[in-house]
Amino acid sequence: MALSQPSLFRTSPQDYFHFFDESAFVDGEKVVKLLKYKKEDVSVATNVPLSSIRYDEKKMPAELRDRLTQWATALNLVAGFFHDEKKTIIWFFMPNPLLGGMSPRDMIRVGRFKKLLNFIQTALDENQRDNLDEKTSRQKTKIK
Repeated sequence: MALSQPSLFRTSPQDYFHFFDESAFVDGEKVVKLLKYKKEDVSVATNVPLSSIRYDEKKMPAELRDRLTQWATALNLVAGFFHDEKKTIIWFFMPNPLLGGMSPRDMIRVGRFKKLLNFIQTALDENQRDNLDEKTSRQKTKIK
C-alpha cells in the first residue's frame, strides 16, 4: 500500500485472490474454500441459520454476503502486506500469540472477526508508520 494513500481508502485493498466479480459481488464459496470452513462454521461465524447458507448471488442472504465480503477484504488486506498468496494463507492458519494463541482463521470461525480486523488494520498502520520513520531516518542520514 502506498504511504500517501488516505486511511479511508486503505480498507479497500486490491483483490489479490479474485474474490469479487465485475459487479463487486463476492464469490463466497471461494472465500469459504480458502478458509477451509464447513457450512456449520460459516453459520456460527455469521449468525445465519445453517439452512440459509447459500452462495448463489440471488439466494445468498444479505447478512451472509456482508460477512463474506468482510472476510474477503481482510484476506486481501493481509495479502497486500505480504504480496504473496501462500504467505497470507499461512498467516491466517497459524496460531498467533498476539491474538491469544488463536489463528486468524479460528477468530473468524468463532465470531471474533471485528477484533481480528482491528488487529489487522492496527498492524498495517504501525507497519506503515515504521516504514515512514525508516525512510525519514535514511533521508536525514543522507543529508548529513
